[in-house]
Amino acid sequence: MKQTKNPAKPCPQCGKPSAAKFRPFCSPRCKQVDLGKWFNEAYVIPGEESIPANDEEGE
Repeated sequence: MKQTKNPAKPCPQCGKPSAAKFRPFCSPRCKQVDLGKWFNEAYVIPGEESIPANDEEGE
């Protein structure tokens, strides 16, 4: 039996076919849009909220 390759998944930002160079995205623009969402905290990884340690220098 011949195995077939998995078809390329679409770009997670716009749904267009992904490009190998920008995988899993289709273009540098979609790659940057995704990075911007991480920086703006639009995406989060679930977990317990951490409490920052006290900074003794400021006191």
